[in-house]
Amino acid sequence: MAELIVVRHGQASFGAGDAGSYDRLSDLGRQQAVLAGDALRAAGWLPDRLICGTLDRQRETLAAMGFDGVAEEHSGWNEYDFHDLLAVRFGGAVPDPVRDDRKTHFRTLREVILDWQGGGLVGAAETYAQFARRVEAARAFSTDTAAERVLVVSSGGAIGQLVATSLKAPPDQMIALNLQIKNTSMSRFIFAGHRFFLHEFNTTPQFVGPEAAKLLTYS
Repeated sequence: MAELIVVRHGQASFGAGDAGSYDRLSDLGRQQAVLAGDALRAAGWLPDRLICGTLDRQRETLAAMGFDGVAEEHSGWNEYDFHDLLAVRFGGAVPDPVRDDRKTHFRTLREVILDWQGGGLVGAAETYAQFARRVEAARAFSTDTAAERVLVVSSGGAIGQLVATSLKAPPDQMIALNLQIKNTSMSRFIFAGHRFFLHEFNTTPQFVGPEAAKLLTYS
């Protein structure tokens, strides 16, 4: 069976006040991406198809991984717009602690996503059902191929959704998975025709060892 490895982008600029500012890798994020590419090469895993979403942090991660080939793009691999969801939740005035404090941000985000999945947050730019459909479209696009090794760079929410769907888990497991996913972690799937199975989740061989472990981040 063929393999699909989906990598979360490297560390972005947490706490940035707008989506455009967040959508850039930090210096650490670029270093993480280089290490992820090196880890795959060391394992002898060389992709024969490259895909990412259309976000800059995804493109930058894939480029820094250093594989030859022209990357394809599919917007279904993009993250849900958490800036928009939080703005809708708070009527456009997101409290400073939600923007700037990691613990408060992610606790609030979990509550907001569960509300969104339940049909709340009317007025958001994208419904949860639309998000789920586009992630499935991205999966179908990426696995409709003669390639044996497909590498995708995506984001935590899309990866969480993909994993939850592959396991036929309840929708609320998407955010539970999402919040575990490390920057540049790898989730591996195997596929053939309509068959699609999770093989590994959220692995980080690039961060093995005490020094490399210091580079591990979640946002």
